[in-house]
Amino acid sequence: MLPEICDALERAGITTPFAIQEMTLSVALLGTDLIGQARTGTGKTLAFGIPVLQRSIAPSNPAYADLPQGKPQALIVAPTRELALQVSNDLHLASKDMGLRVLTVYGGVGYDTQLEALESGVDIVVGTPGRLIDLANRRALDLSHVHALVLDEADEMLDLGFLPDVITLLSKTPETRQTMLFSATMPSAIVALARTHMRHPMNIRAESSYDTTMVPATAQFIYQAHDLDKPEIIGRILQAEDAEKIIVFTRTKRQAQRVADDLAERGFSASPLHGDMAQVAREKALAKFREDEIRVLVATDVAARGIDVRGVSHVINYTCPEDDKTYVHRIGRTGRAGASGIAITFVDWADLHRWKMINKTLDLPFPEPQETYSTSEHLFHDQGIPAGTKGRIVDPAPVEKKERPQRERGSRDGGSRDGGSRDGGTREKASGDAPRRRNRSRSRTRGGAPVKDTPSQA
Repeated sequence: MLPEICDALERAGITTPFAIQEMTLSVALLGTDLIGQARTGTGKTLAFGIPVLQRSIAPSNPAYADLPQGKPQALIVAPTRELALQVSNDLHLASKDMGLRVLTVYGGVGYDTQLEALESGVDIVVGTPGRLIDLANRRALDLSHVHALVLDEADEMLDLGFLPDVITLLSKTPETRQTMLFSATMPSAIVALARTHMRHPMNIRAESSYDTTMVPATAQFIYQAHDLDKPEIIGRILQAEDAEKIIVFTRTKRQAQRVADDLAERGFSASPLHGDMAQVAREKALAKFREDEIRVLVATDVAARGIDVRGVSHVINYTCPEDDKTYVHRIGRTGRAGASGIAITFVDWADLHRWKMINKTLDLPFPEPQETYSTSEHLFHDQGIPAGTKGRIVDPAPVEKKERPQRERGSRDGGSRDGGSRDGGTREKASGDAPRRRNRSRSRTRGGAPVKDTPSQA
C-alpha cells in the first residue's frame, strides 16, 4: 500500500484492517474483478477505496501528464446520496496526501456546481445512478477512460429499481476496466449482472449475510408493544445508562415526522429523515446527528440507506420490518466496526405472523415477542433504565382553554320558545306596526255561502 495512504489513515486512527479489507486488498490491488459480500459497517468502503486510490495516477506522478486531462479515472456508484457522500468522505480521508480530485454527484440539488467541477477536471467520481446518467447524457461526464468501476450496495440499487441505470453506466465504460461489486446479499439479478459484465470475478465472503454471528456485539430485544405506548417507551430508553445516539426506523414518512415531533415535545433532541424533506434539510439533519447536536434520528428505510454514523448505541424498529433483509440492514446501523450496540424491535399484534417469518428465516431465538409496556419491570432491567424514569424530560406544554363566544340569535337571549325569559318573565308587547295575527278559526260553507246550524229533526 502506498505510504501516502498509510500515513493518512494512521493520522485518522485507522491502523488495524477489518476482515473484508484483509481479504480484498491483496486481490483488488492486482486489478482483478471481485465480488465482495459483507454487511454495512464492516469497513468495505476502504476495501475498495484503497485499491481505487492506489491504482489511480496522482498529479505528482509524471505519468499524470499523459492522461486525458480532466477525465475521471475511476467511478463509484452508490444507491443513495447519503452513501455517496459517506464514500467520498472516506476517499478524501485516505487521499489527503495524494492530491486526487474526488467529486460527489447526486440528484436533489442543482447542476451548476457539479458541471463546473467536471469542466475543471476530476480524477474520481462518486455518485448515484440517475444523476450520473444525466451528466453523461449532457456529455459533461466522460466515462471512456475509467480504469476502475465500483458498485457499492448493489442489492440496494436493485431494490430501488436502479439496475437498468447501472447497466447503462457499465456500457459507457471500457471493457478492460476493473469491476468491483459489493453487496450484503446476492439476489439472482445481481448474480446475473456479475456474470454478464464482470471478467472471472473473485468471490470474497467475509461473513454470512444472514448469520446471527454477523452482529456478535449487538444485543437484540423483541417487544410486543402498543402503538400509543411506544413514544413513552422510547423516552425511557433514551435515559438508559448506555444510551447515546439512537436511530428509530419507521415504515412511513408521516410516521417518521410524527414520532420525531413527539420525542421533541418530550424534551429530546430529535429530527426526522424522510423523502419529503428537501435535500438541504436531510443533509443538515445528518450533519447534526454526526456532530452530536441531536441524539435521535427518526428515519424511513429509503432515506436511511447508506447512513454510516459512528457511535450509534441503539437501533429501534418502531414497527416490524417488512422482511428479514430489511431487519438485517436496520440493525446493522449499530454495533459497527467492532463496537457494541443494542437493537430493539417493536412488534404490533397484527405483525406477529410477519415477525415469526423473520425469526424463522434468520434462525433467531425470539419466536414469541414479550408483551411490553412502558412500566414493565423487564424493560427497565433489559435496558438499564433507572427506576422511576418517565418518558419525558420536560413538562408538557399547558393547553390553553379558549372561551367559546356567545351567539346572539335575535332577541331570544336564551329564553323559551314563547320569547319569555327563563325566570318566568313574559315577552313584551309587540310594537304597533307589527302585523296583526290572522284569525284562523274555521266555519262551514256550502256553495261559497256560510251554512247555519239547524236543529236536528225529531
